[in-house]
This record gives sequence, structure tokens and C-alpha cells, in this order.
Amino acid sequence: MAQPPSVSGSRPGAVGVRGVADVVALVDGLKTVSGRARLSWYLAFGGLFLDAYANAALSAGLGPMTDQMHLTSTQISVLTATAPFLAILFNPVGGWAASRIGRVPPLLAAKVFAVAGALLAAFSGDFTTVWLGRVLVGVAYGVDFAVAMALLAEYTPKASSGRLNLWQAVWYVATTSNLALALGFYHLDVGQDIWRWSLGSAGVIAAVLLVLQWAFLVESPAWLASKGRLEEAVRNLRRMYALDAVAEPAAGTARPAQDKQAASEPRPVGFRDAGVLFRGAYLPRTVLSSVISLAQALQYFAVGWYLPVISLTIFGESFEKATVGSMVFNAVGIAGGLASALLGRKLGLRMSSAWGFCGVFGALVLMGLTFGKAPLVVAFCLPVLFILCHSAGPGANGKSIAALSYTSDVRALGTGVTGMIGSVGSVVGLYVFPQIKEALGLGSTFLVLSVVPLLGMLTCLTVKWDPIQATASPDERVQPLPEAAEVPPQRNPAVRAGEAQP
Repeated sequence: MAQPPSVSGSRPGAVGVRGVADVVALVDGLKTVSGRARLSWYLAFGGLFLDAYANAALSAGLGPMTDQMHLTSTQISVLTATAPFLAILFNPVGGWAASRIGRVPPLLAAKVFAVAGALLAAFSGDFTTVWLGRVLVGVAYGVDFAVAMALLAEYTPKASSGRLNLWQAVWYVATTSNLALALGFYHLDVGQDIWRWSLGSAGVIAAVLLVLQWAFLVESPAWLASKGRLEEAVRNLRRMYALDAVAEPAAGTARPAQDKQAASEPRPVGFRDAGVLFRGAYLPRTVLSSVISLAQALQYFAVGWYLPVISLTIFGESFEKATVGSMVFNAVGIAGGLASALLGRKLGLRMSSAWGFCGVFGALVLMGLTFGKAPLVVAFCLPVLFILCHSAGPGANGKSIAALSYTSDVRALGTGVTGMIGSVGSVVGLYVFPQIKEALGLGSTFLVLSVVPLLGMLTCLTVKWDPIQATASPDERVQPLPEAAEVPPQRNPAVRAGEAQP
């Protein structure tokens, strides 16, 4: 493990911080997130709530919007896929910005885009204006998700790192909240304008989050230290965790030369550095996180597209009954998302993903073989099994494993690239599988789709990296990014002989 930070001579009892490794060691030495850090943690999670809510806001009101604006099937497809498509582009842009200017500024910018997009769509009078609003929401979604997961990873002690998986529960809570609000608007008899209220409510949430994050969100001490801004890093450590730390330049100390480098100003990280994610020790981590992210997005957005149809079949044809049915399915997702934190801590993110993929594979095969033949209770239980296994395993881990697998200097870039790959899965799921369904039928589509979790499971069993079970944090031996991206730091010398490399 990393050497503990030294006791400073400049103030009795104060801990000296000479670089990002010391910051990470101090945070990892804590048992849980507490104090001001807890508030910042919840505010970062609030952005993920908004991302899910804004996506659900469109689906909840898509039917009334279609009737009111006389949308064609092509226009509906464009609207539903705009946000995930924009996320493909802006996940890495958000990661790049967070690596260059810090974690907080891109998060605040994302809220501005979210407010503008929600208001533009809610008050629009034609398809083009609604689409432009969804473009802005897609930009916000892409930037926010990439940066928030990186920030949460740097806020969270290693002992509590499994809590990052709670984002999946937050996603389903947001979706359920929007459905409940849509049901409330339905009872207020707002008519076909229900979609305007649904989209507009996302703008209100974004505005509140913008104010709160601007007022209370604290910049990541690890990122500040990685940029050589040690005074600001220790100031934020004191603000967030009440840690008694002082900045100590590496010069004149007995610490290794790498600390002198860590305390110096490294060159900015840019898109050209993305290649380092696919080299050396980072390669299996990037492959694992990318495959989990891609596969979980493919299976969720492909099958999730048909959940309203299943809901209508089981709960009835009315808007009210179908909405309540969708809320039931999402409640299962909340339970799975909460369980994912425990499973990730007990099994590791890799094996909990493997088991989740296994359950999804079984559910899809059974859905394909019994579609249109099974009793209603079976037709209900199989989608429940699908959502539970998805949300408890790969659905949560696709984002968390990337945030925990990279050093601070490239973490946001890594989560951005992984998020981009996941967004590709979202777009493919929304576009390609409806075409397969049209050609083969829904039952055969489920059978074809079962290949996705099968490949995800095999990848998880093949790649052995797991940040939860690793003996060393990626930041425990920090080196600045070299001029020509080289292989990242290899095994910590402190790891016992015979143990696998982190």
C-alpha cells in the first residue's frame, strides 16, 4: 500500500502533503464520507439524478407529444436518440475539460445547458425547437455523467468505494419520480400538454442544482494536487474532511524523486493522451470497463424500449395503468441498484457484473422462448428478473469500474471514453434492435439480444482486474503523464510477492 503522508514539521501534528499520492492516502484512510464531503457527494449525485430524470421526462410525455405535434415515426426516433447520440460526443469532451480546468466548472456548465434545453423544449411550438432543446440536454448529459463519476471516485475513501454503485439506484429513483409526477399532471387534467410539464420540471431541478453546486461543491483535492496546486488541495482537504494537512514542497525532503515530479506542474492532459488508456496496465482495465458499459447499455436500451409494451399487456391499456406498471418495474431497478453497492463490495465489481450478465442472459433466453405463450405472471416475472440482474450488476458497474480504475490525471478522460462507448450502445440499442424486431419478431429479438450479456459475462471472467479487490489504489504511485504517453505505473513494490498486479 502507499506510504502514509509524513508528519509536518511546520505545524505540530499536521500531516505534510507533497503530491497526489499523499492526498489519496489521506482520503483512503477515512472510513466513510462525512461532513462537508457528504454534502458535496450528494450534490454530485444530484447531477446523475437530473440526467436520468431528463431522459425519463421525454419518454413519459412522448405519447401526448406525438399526438399534439403529429410526429412521424422518424421524428420520434430522432428525438429519443438525440441525447444518447450527443453523449457519444460530449462524454470525452467532458472528461477532457475536467482534466484541464477541474471537475466543478464542467458540472456547472452542464446544468446551464440542462436548464436552457428543458425550457426550450417545454415552450416549443414545433418539432425543430423540441429537438434543439434535446440537443442541449444531450450535451449536459454527456458532460455531467463523465465528470460526476470521476469526482465521486475522488471524493470517496477506498473502504466506501462500493457506494459509487448507488448511482444506479439514483437513476431508477429519478425515472420513477418523473413517472409519478407525470401521473400527478395527468390527474390535474393538463391534457396533451403533459409533456411540457414533464420536460419543464427537469429545468426546475437543473436550476436548483446549479445554484446548490455553485454554492457548495468543492473542487477535488486529488485533481488539484495532480496539477501541483498543493495549497488549494490541502485547503479543500480541511474544508471537506477536517483533515489537519499542510502543503510541503518535495524539495529538501527525503521523499523519492517521483514526489518532486508530482508536486511540480505537469503538462495539461488532452485528447492525444487517450492512447494511454489502451496501453500497459491500463489496457485490461479499459477493455473490461468498456465492454461492461457497452453491453449494459445495449441490453437496457434494447429491452427497456419494450417495457412499456409489456406494461400495457400486464396492467391495462390506459395511460394511468401503464404508468403505474412502469413504476413497478422501476421500483425493482431501485432495489437492484441498492443491492449493487453491497454486491460490489462483497464480490468485487468484476464478478458482480459477471453474475448480473448471467442472470440477464437467462432472462432473455426465457423471454425469447416463452414470448406470447407464457402466463401473465411469468410474463411479468421475467422482465423483473432482467431489471433486477441488470441493475444489481453490470448496469451499475459500467460507470463505477471506470471511475475507480485510473489515476487522477487521466480519470476523467477514462470515464469520458468509457461513457462514450456506453452511449454508442444506447444508440445502437434504440435503433438497431427495433429493426431486428421488425424483421424477426419480438421473441426472436430477445434471443438475438441474449448474445450481448453472454459476451459481457465471458469478458468479465477473462479479465482479472477489479478496483475493489486490488491491493493498491491507482494513485498510490503517481507519475505525471509523460510527453509521449507511456505505460502507466506498474505494480506497487509494497504488494506482497505472489499477488496479482493491480
